[in-house]
Amino acid sequence: MEARAFVLLKLALVGASVLLSSLAARRFGHAVGGTLAGLPMIVGPIMGFVLLQEAPAQAGAIALATLVCVPATIGHVLTFAWCARRGRRWGVALLTANAAFLSVGAALLALRLPPPLACAAALASPALGALSLPRLREPPAAVAIPRVELACRVVAAMAMAWCIVRSAGAAPAGVSGLLLAIPITGNVLPCFTLPRHGAAATVALLAGFVRGLLGFASFFAALYVGLAWSSPAAAYVLAWLCALLAALALRRATTPPRPTRDCTPTRLERRRTASAWSWPTRGS
Repeated sequence: MEARAFVLLKLALVGASVLLSSLAARRFGHAVGGTLAGLPMIVGPIMGFVLLQEAPAQAGAIALATLVCVPATIGHVLTFAWCARRGRRWGVALLTANAAFLSVGAALLALRLPPPLACAAALASPALGALSLPRLREPPAAVAIPRVELACRVVAAMAMAWCIVRSAGAAPAGVSGLLLAIPITGNVLPCFTLPRHGAAATVALLAGFVRGLLGFASFFAALYVGLAWSSPAAAYVLAWLCALLAALALRRATTPPRPTRDCTPTRLERRRTASAWSWPTRGS
């Protein structure tokens, strides 16, 4: 794939991912929108094109390199969520979260983890991240997002993606890989959510994003393993199935059960029922 076509494809996928995630948040709530944003909505289709043009070994190496950066993304999400919880402005939260991402990502690249440990760290970090998020009361499901804000979100995400691609092209190889792994939707969506909808909505969005990241990690782990023993097409389909199932499983594991009313009548209710059906006594 030519460089210009690759850039245009990534920009289109970034815009589509942000738009779909925002529309899902407007209809079903911040958590659902965050889950869609965390799934491999951008890199998943790109990996499909890579599998068509590159050898399975090269595609497996790309999948493994992507898995290394998943714990850094979790660090980004946790930092932004706790900054929002403590009342920080979106600009401070954005800078602090990206500093955490670059620091953790650089440390992981320097460690050069073997493939089994890299896969294990990528799969375990979303579950640990979900447990480490601040606990705030989740806002209602319906979210009011005007069309102007939808357009601003898409434009901001595509502009950020373009700046990252341009910067990565001029940076050294190690820095380029880290820059290209910066979570674009994980940066854009919270910055619009925090000033307009508040900390609780932002934490709900990022909690959904963490659930989607488990699907993201499962996608690349399944792709990396599947390419070793099956065809690229079968490995790609298996990766998407694992991504969706993992995101749903983490949502069920971390969502508290809805409170249900105990249908067993209390002692007072039984007494009232008995008195209502009792026969009248003499003198009544």
